[in-house]
Amino acid sequence: MGKITINENLCKGCMFCINSCPFHLIRITQRINPSGYYTADFIDPEEKCTGCTLCAIMCPEVAIEVYRKEKLGEKK
Repeated sequence: MGKITINENLCKGCMFCINSCPFHLIRITQRINPSGYYTADFIDPEEKCTGCTLCAIMCPEVAIEVYRKEKLGEKK
């Protein structure tokens, strides 16, 4: 199970993360950051995110951090 955070101050709304997410869990918001860009937002009510990191890899502004939670009984 994964989770991402998006630094709205760094996000420029390029939508690379949106296009790269295999589960379509990222959307552009109506919020405008201090630089004047509409920012991306992570929406995952069904916890579909796997933490694949594709969104973070595609982000040219390095505005995305990915976190993964270990499943019970899973070995590292």
